[in-house]
Amino acid sequence: MVAIPQDTAAPLPRPGRFGTFVRRNPTIFFGGLLLILLVAAALAAPWLTADPFRLSPVNRLRPPSERWWFGTDQFGRDVFARTIHGARVSLLVGLLVAVASAFIGLALGLVCGYFKRVDGIVMRVMDGLMAIPSILLAIALITLTRPGLAIVITAIVIPEVPRVVRVVRSIVLSIRAQPYVESAIAGGTRGARLLTRHILPNTLAPLIVQGTYVCASAMLIEAGLSFLGAGVPPEVPSWGNIIAQGRSFFQIAPWTILIPGAFLALTVLAVNLLGDGLRDRLDPRLARRM
Repeated sequence: MVAIPQDTAAPLPRPGRFGTFVRRNPTIFFGGLLLILLVAAALAAPWLTADPFRLSPVNRLRPPSERWWFGTDQFGRDVFARTIHGARVSLLVGLLVAVASAFIGLALGLVCGYFKRVDGIVMRVMDGLMAIPSILLAIALITLTRPGLAIVITAIVIPEVPRVVRVVRSIVLSIRAQPYVESAIAGGTRGARLLTRHILPNTLAPLIVQGTYVCASAMLIEAGLSFLGAGVPPEVPSWGNIIAQGRSFFQIAPWTILIPGAFLALTVLAVNLLGDGLRDRLDPRLARRM
């Protein structure tokens, strides 16, 4: 008998858990990695960069070089230092606005979706708040108080809360019609126990996804407010302030605007990628298709 040669080639190695995660969740990986790098740079800004407030009139409007990585502005300040320190303001505003909007919107959304008597009243108030532009609200608040980070966060949170309320309310209304919720109500489970045990867990995944979009929107709004002079004080390095102060020198020193604008776009892109990936992974229907 003639022996049949067998294939002795080694089997292809299976991708590890990390490789499988990257292959199945590319948007979460790349968005999260980019966001982690930006957050790490912002936290380490005092050790990575020079003093962002140091004036050097002799070195004003210097182009990017080995000494000045991102060049200097009209006062001779290091654009790299100001850009990295500006990330702290934008990331802090985005995080605080997302957390505050999520908590307030979750509470109001649960109440509106479960208690029909207050649904109409609260939702009409939410419709009225959505009609207030963030920029006009910030300007009105600044005229009554002093400009600061707390005023900016408050001005952004107020228009963002109704959007979260609408998302949570729609989820609660759909969950209330589910058979397991109706059986729990028939069994005597009502009020806070029904909300916390049967309805609240099903709202957390969409709330997290909505929070990422609110965070990205808050960073854009903060930059717009600072650009118009209605945001944080001009002496505070933020991306909006840096762009606003460099717009008069754009033709001769474009790096004073393009570099902080690119960092703002990358940060918003990272947060949006993370939100899209979380939506695809946390939504059972989209996860099943993937």
